[in-house]
Order: sequence, then C-alpha cells, then structure tokens
Amino acid sequence: QVQLVESGGGLVQPGGSLRLSCAASGNIGSIDVMGWYRQSPGKQRELVADITTLGSTEYADFVKGRFTISRDNAKNTVALQMNSLKPEDTAVYYCNARNTWEIYWGQGTQVTVSS
Repeated sequence: QVQLVESGGGLVQPGGSLRLSCAASGNIGSIDVMGWYRQSPGKQRELVADITTLGSTEYADFVKGRFTISRDNAKNTVALQMNSLKPEDTAVYYCNARNTWEIYWGQGTQVTVSS
C-alpha cells in the first residue's frame, strides 16, 4: 500500500505562483511514475504533468512553459511549481503514483486562482 499526501494549495491571484508538494509513504519501492492531475467541478480529471524515476517528464499542453514538475527520489517526493497562474487553473490537484500493477491517489489539494 502507498499513501500520498499533498500540500501547498491555496488561493492566489492571477499571474501568481504556487508550489505543490506530494510525499509518498508505505510500499514505495516499486513506484515508476509520479504525477499531478487536476479536476474542476463538472469536468473529468485530467493530467497536468508526470515524471518517471529517471526524470523523463510529460506536460499537458495547457501548462507547458508555466508549470514544472520535479522529483526527489531520495525523499520520495514530487513537486509541481506553478507560475503565471490563470483562473482556469482553478481545480483540485491530485498527486498520482503508478507502478505495473496499481495506481494510487492523494486526497487532493485545492488551488484557487482569483482576484
């Protein structure tokens, strides 16, 4: 079993920045990919960014150039630096971890971008 705990969400003005963090615990040795998804009310959960153990990254088109995902394998954490935030970035952001057999989710952290 893997547990994921997110932190760093909150309220920010348009153009501002937030840094989300996710800490993994439990049976973490087999995790290959970690990432961030987001979900707004009435919409499906969508990929924001992910990163492999070796550091390969993938970003959704709508965040390229604004968000950066990073991973510290020694600390079992993944972070999402979010810059130039827009109101449409408002969502619950979920940490995700995957191996060959399982997908794990954090509880989510609210990000609200508003004046």
